[in-house]
Amino acid sequence: MSTTALTNRAYRLRSRPVGAPAEGDLELVSEPVPEVADGQILVRTLYLSLDPTNRLWMSDMRQYSPPVELGEVMRGIGIGQVVESRREGFEPGALVSGYTQWQEYCVAGPEAGFFPLPDPLQAPATAYLGALGHTGLTAYVGVEMAEVREGDTVVVSAASGAVGSIAGQIAKDQGAYVVGIAGGPENCRHVVEDLGFDAWVDRTAADWREQLVAATPKGVDVDFENVGGEVMDQVLMRLNFRARIILCGMISQYDAAGSDWQGQVHIGQILMQRATMRGFIITDHADRFLDAMTYLGEMYGRGKLRYEETIVQGFEQAPGALRRLFTGEKTGKLLVHVADPS
Repeated sequence: MSTTALTNRAYRLRSRPVGAPAEGDLELVSEPVPEVADGQILVRTLYLSLDPTNRLWMSDMRQYSPPVELGEVMRGIGIGQVVESRREGFEPGALVSGYTQWQEYCVAGPEAGFFPLPDPLQAPATAYLGALGHTGLTAYVGVEMAEVREGDTVVVSAASGAVGSIAGQIAKDQGAYVVGIAGGPENCRHVVEDLGFDAWVDRTAADWREQLVAATPKGVDVDFENVGGEVMDQVLMRLNFRARIILCGMISQYDAAGSDWQGQVHIGQILMQRATMRGFIITDHADRFLDAMTYLGEMYGRGKLRYEETIVQGFEQAPGALRRLFTGEKTGKLLVHVADPS
């Protein structure tokens, strides 16, 4: 198949955001689709995953992977359909997940990390970008690192988000008392009534500090941290002896590069309580993926894994949708619907 008749639309990074991403940081361009070489596949993007790490990649701050260079296509993970294949194990028409980047067509080799989705699917395809995909894997590995025990009090920040919502359900499945910190009454209702958390804290309420104390009468054994900042500071003041802090994300800081923010105030509580704090990046733990997928699939099969999605329609809406990650204007996994499968 020749790709000369195909035009690819892609977002290229033109400037590094200062604070929240703004119009003009990403430019939508139209380009020819490259020819497919031996060992490569041509994938049409169907759904694009929006994650807090997208904002991190747009900056040049010190981070866990090289930042997206100015002029490059914006980095991103998606689900797509194979259009053409010159690589064994990938048949035309198959659904795959990997680094599609922010573009409608992707020509990629093994370095893009594509893997075929199950056939037949065990759940809707979008679940493989969320609860049964990289966000679910992240939640599983983080909870595993925390060594959650029955009866532990586990606090999860950004509890209505893609990773936090799954992490809390896993901890609950393992016998923990789970407190979700979320933004707004509806998100707080969701984490308790729909996801099965035991208690909530509304970080937008004037009395959120008092709510945290009331929700953790026995202190905090595990903090599954996605946010950082002043909310994390208050959780640190609730730590029990030998508590475990798992740093999955610090979303409150991703827009703060170059600001006068002075860091966590109560970090000394880790010393006082002889707690441990560990950061992790899911791509470092490929050896746990099979066990994680097995566990998550089993939870889903017995109706114990609930997930929500916010799906934005249209590739053109991707830059604006990214801002929803930081304003709380979404529930669960945030996705952009780019195209339908053929």
